[in-house]
Amino acid sequence: MILINKHILGKNFIAVAIWPVIFVKSAKYKEDDLLVNHEKIHLRQQLELLVVFFYIFYAAEFLFGWIKYKNAMKAYQNISFEVEAYTNEKDEDYLETRKPFSFLKYYR
Repeated sequence: MILINKHILGKNFIAVAIWPVIFVKSAKYKEDDLLVNHEKIHLRQQLELLVVFFYIFYAAEFLFGWIKYKNAMKAYQNISFEVEAYTNEKDEDYLETRKPFSFLKYYR
């Protein structure tokens, strides 16, 4: 399910996956196949980690990255969940062939 909500997202983000919904900033993003595939990868990651553990690990990776890189954007870009999603967002069939817990391959 994809919903439009410009208030749930900060100024630097256009979409977010919060199980079981993908929120986008405007209707035009509902048609962006790359973006939607990226967010669907996050939904699969969330499901694998029973949702709550996804957010715990996501936040922990971000915080450790922020300390390590002293830069919030670099910390975000190095979160294993994001690396997996960005690496595979162009592959329309990725979720059909993806093995469970594949995000672990992208942990840095």
